[in-house]
Order: sequence, then C-alpha cells, then structure tokens
Amino acid sequence: MTTPPRTEPAAPYRPALAAFSALACAWVFVLVTLGAFTTSINAGMAFADWPLSNGSVNPPGWLTNMSMFAEHSHRLSAATMGLMTIALAVWLQRSEGRPWLRRLGWWAVGMVVAQGLLGGARVLLDPVRIPGFEMSAGQILRIPHGIVAQAYVCMLIGIAAACSRGWVAGGYSAPAGLRRMGRICVGILFAQLGIAAVMRHSNAGLAIPSFPWSTPDGGLLPLAWSPRVAVHFAHRAVALVLAVALPWFAVRIWRERAAPVSMRAGASALVSLPALQILLGGAIVRSYRDPGITTAHVLVGALTLAVTFWLAWLAHRDALEAPPER
Repeated sequence: MTTPPRTEPAAPYRPALAAFSALACAWVFVLVTLGAFTTSINAGMAFADWPLSNGSVNPPGWLTNMSMFAEHSHRLSAATMGLMTIALAVWLQRSEGRPWLRRLGWWAVGMVVAQGLLGGARVLLDPVRIPGFEMSAGQILRIPHGIVAQAYVCMLIGIAAACSRGWVAGGYSAPAGLRRMGRICVGILFAQLGIAAVMRHSNAGLAIPSFPWSTPDGGLLPLAWSPRVAVHFAHRAVALVLAVALPWFAVRIWRERAAPVSMRAGASALVSLPALQILLGGAIVRSYRDPGITTAHVLVGALTLAVTFWLAWLAHRDALEAPPER
C-alpha cells in the first residue's frame, strides 16, 4: 500500500488564537448541555419575554427556582457564546491569511445570530397557535433551534481544527475513500439529529415504551402506528445504521498507517460513543425520560457528531488548503 504524501504547512501557527478557538469549542458544549437540560425539565418558557428575563438581566429568584435557573443560565451562556464568536471572527479577520478561514469565522457569527433569533422567536411566538398543528409556532421553532445548534458546533470545531498546531504544520493526506466515508457518516448523523429534534419536541420520546424491542413481548415492529411512533421508530432505526457506520469509519482510519495519533484516538471514540448513546437511549425509556439521563443523551449525541465531523474535517485538510489554481 502506498503511503499518502504529507501536506505542506498552511499558515503561521498562532498559539493564542488556537487556544481561544479551542475555548470557544469547549464553551459551546456548556451551552448545549444547558439547552438540553432546559428542554428536559420543560423550562423553555420560564420567562415569557426575550431577550431579557422578566425584564431584567438578573431576574429575582432565578438562583433558587430550578426552571428559572435553567432557562436564564442558558440565555447567559448563549450571550457569552455570541460575544466569543464575534471576537473569534474579528481575530481571524485581523490575523489570519487564509481567506476561507476568515469567511468561516463570519459564517459562525451569522449562525450564532440566527440561533439567538430562533431562540427568541421560540419564546415570543409561543402563544401563537397554528391551525392543524398540536404545537404552537414557538414550539415548532424548537426543532430548527436544536438542529442549527449542532451545525454551529461543527463550524466552531472546523475553525479550531484549522488553527491547531497539527493542522498548520501540515500532516496526513487522506485517501478519497476515507474522505467519502467521513462525509457519509456526518450526513447520517445530521439526519439522525433532525429526527431526534422532531421526536424530542413533539413529545415522542416514550412513544415506544419498551427497549430494545418495540413491544414488551419482543416484537421488532410496533403494534400500532402513529406519527409519534413513526418518528421514534425512525430514530431507533437510524441509530442501528450509525452503530455500524461509525465503527466502520473508525476501522478505515485505523487501517491507514499514515494517519496521525490524534485521528486514531478519535476513531476509538467512534466505537465507545455510539455504544454509550444507545445505553442512554434505553435508560431514557426505562426511566420515563429522567431529565439527567435525557440531558446526557443529548450531550453524547453532540459529542458524537463533533468527533465524527472533526475526523472528516481533518481528512479533508489537503483539499481545504489547496491553492486556488488546484
């Protein structure tokens, strides 16, 4: 087997910028966790106004009331995330020589602004009823709010990876088959997260109340079908696809002798994270949607997407850094 060539250095390494982009990546998981917990305890409407909470940035009682604490903490962490994203984009604009990375920074700003507006519209439009829908307009907006959050996570990971020492120094040039497999896995994960968002926000998490089978007596298919049962079953079916696809992607990485240690470590996570996620999914059903377990399930799902996207992004490093004439 021919060893793929090593890629050339991309740009000067800036330790402070790399550290700040990594901090932004870490903070986004704080935001995801708080958002998941807020939804898990049904605290999304703890305050009926936006962007303030009961007309204040420090509403009375928010430190002692769990619902108010969850929602206001989520809002404060989101505001912090927005400021960090703006600072990161400005930093990239002033110091980064790669045009595509500067553009990615501004795309991240646009994404976090859109996410904030979706969150605000979810609150302000909650009383608006739509004929033919069980959910209000604000409740429907919870679905794109959750999906955009995952895309934003990937965008920050892409920026942080491109600023890292290993990326800047040049490294592994992945074969086309591995890059294609990475894209497929990321696509399936986004489809799964979309299904999960619909299931979660349409109260279909217990539409199939047994696990791992669809019926208490071990049936593969549910006895009765409804929209909620269908979306829940689709979530389980795609989970099985991912339980095969992600370890397969990991094996493809392990078989590449030139792959760096960081990618091999990430590939190991693609074996353990899906297993943990399936166990948490079963625990949600068995515990009747315990908020702590449900929050952990959302967080592990975000981590699984993050690791998969990071590996696929690294595999595309040479294509992203290719000079314009190529």
